[in-house]
Amino acid sequence: MKTDLATVGKFPRKEMIKNPIDFRNLFKNGRRVSVSGAKLFFLENNSDCNRIAFPLPRGYGNAVERNASKRYSREAYRLTKTFLNTGYDILFLVYPGNDSFSTRCVQFRTLCEKAGLIKE
Repeated sequence: MKTDLATVGKFPRKEMIKNPIDFRNLFKNGRRVSVSGAKLFFLENNSDCNRIAFPLPRGYGNAVERNASKRYSREAYRLTKTFLNTGYDILFLVYPGNDSFSTRCVQFRTLCEKAGLIKE
């Protein structure tokens, strides 16, 4: 997968899900797909951009491991977002285990393909 770094851009605040009601709505009403070590919940949001969150389950290592895991997830999303259809709320849930950037990129890309979020 090739990406043009000039078009990838940043990860602005408007693309983040912060409201607990939105989290509950995604867990309750969102469709889900999974691979070994990760799950993706997604739901249409009727807007012109995707919003995403990276929660971690309770007991996920210490603060250093949690922060590194979230950094890997954000970067995997940032590199992939130009290939995604817009108008979705996405929740990317990762479980403890094999935690590396390359693994995270493969997980995220595979989940998006399974969910049908990749542009044709």
